[in-house]
Amino acid sequence: MTSNQQSTAQARGRKRPGPSGSPDIREQILNAAGHLFASQGYSATSVREIADRVDVNPAMVHYYFGSKKLLLRAVMDRVLEPMAAAMAALQERGQIRLRDLTDLMFSMAATHPYLPQLVTREVFLSGGQLQQEFLEHFAPRLGGRLPGILQREQDAGRLAPDMDPKIMALLVLGACFFPIIARPLAEPGLHIAYDADGLQRISIHVTDMLERGLGPCAK
Repeated sequence: MTSNQQSTAQARGRKRPGPSGSPDIREQILNAAGHLFASQGYSATSVREIADRVDVNPAMVHYYFGSKKLLLRAVMDRVLEPMAAAMAALQERGQIRLRDLTDLMFSMAATHPYLPQLVTREVFLSGGQLQQEFLEHFAPRLGGRLPGILQREQDAGRLAPDMDPKIMALLVLGACFFPIIARPLAEPGLHIAYDADGLQRISIHVTDMLERGLGPCAK
């Protein structure tokens, strides 16, 4: 093989930085980034590590997302924007059940299992990369809608009349969010299944607990 032929063969074997390859490469990058950001943290994850997971050149990541920070934002947007839209739809309904809220939370966990851990790392904990942005952009449209929704249900007599809607919202979010965050310990320690059937069972238990504790006859 001549030197020119060798150079051509090597060039063909390299990962190219352009938008070539699989049509779902953007989704693959988002999935890889979501898992890595959630499992080891944004700061500890490099663009090259994300690219290696998808078997592309790091330049491909920059081509689609511009920067690591914008990639993190895209990971969050992909899941939280549909959730915000779903929460708005619930708010528009004349009546909702607590089950509607828990179903929304647990369906998100089933579809994007890395998200709760990612939100914990990059939003809830001090120094999280998206804490301020989450407070400004997502919080009012997600958990921020809950007090108004619960107040309406309370006024209609479907929830306990003597409870603060803001605290009820906090309890609903905590009851739905914590079982998902606790998976790394609950699965091996309590032998709780986190497959589709297991998540459904957890959702049912959470709903029953909330309905009994926040219902109009709660003591």
